[in-house]
Amino acid sequence: MLPAQRHQRITEALGRKGTVRTEDLAALLGVSHETVRRDLAFLERRALLVRVHGGATAAPSGTGEESSYLERSTSRSEAKAMIGELAARLLRPGQTVIIDVGTTAVHVARAVPPSFRGVVATCSLLVAAELAGRPGVEVLVAGGRVRRGDLAVSNAHTLAFFRDLRADVAFLGSGGMDAEAGLTDHFLDEVATKRVILAHTARTYALADSAKHGRVAAYRVCGPEDLTGLVTDEEPPPPLASALARAGTEVIAP
Repeated sequence: MLPAQRHQRITEALGRKGTVRTEDLAALLGVSHETVRRDLAFLERRALLVRVHGGATAAPSGTGEESSYLERSTSRSEAKAMIGELAARLLRPGQTVIIDVGTTAVHVARAVPPSFRGVVATCSLLVAAELAGRPGVEVLVAGGRVRRGDLAVSNAHTLAFFRDLRADVAFLGSGGMDAEAGLTDHFLDEVATKRVILAHTARTYALADSAKHGRVAAYRVCGPEDLTGLVTDEEPPPPLASALARAGTEVIAP
């Protein structure tokens, strides 16, 4: 079993039980106690759990590090594909659409129906690659400095690109979505990009699978009231659902 698969199984077990024991995880994953302890240390650095004597407990929020692109691209892929499909259903012919960065954003690009005709602007080279060559789709890519892994573009050139663009709908990646902190992300330069997109787009949706509900990344993007909606794979937990309802923010879930 690959490390990313073990990490997903551990976080899923925590989601179900709230606490897990090292010996139970070793049996579940078919690995040694030492391997489990290394996995728990890795996940704790990313604020996904808190290690305790003999195991770990769930950490519903925290800043932590963002995991690698490879790990995120293989984690919760079914949930992200579902979010991509739900987001793509919001598209209408002739629109100018912004698709942000991140693994879920790539799934949105993949889900854009073959019949769609319009403009797609992005600050992700991976999103651009998914849509390049599509008949009837004009792909616009922001300039700027490229971050490895996600191949996300950001700096002053990126901000200028999006300031000059008036989009109908935008889909923003996220590091977390929390009732109090709102939409947060891990990279300060990319937060600035998201804020410019929000200011110049008619309707903006955050993309956040259920593992990001209640999580808080290092930098705040906006409050729920600044978003048109949240596209997710499961209904949010009560505190977040209440905050979204008070803000008039639509929840789009299966």
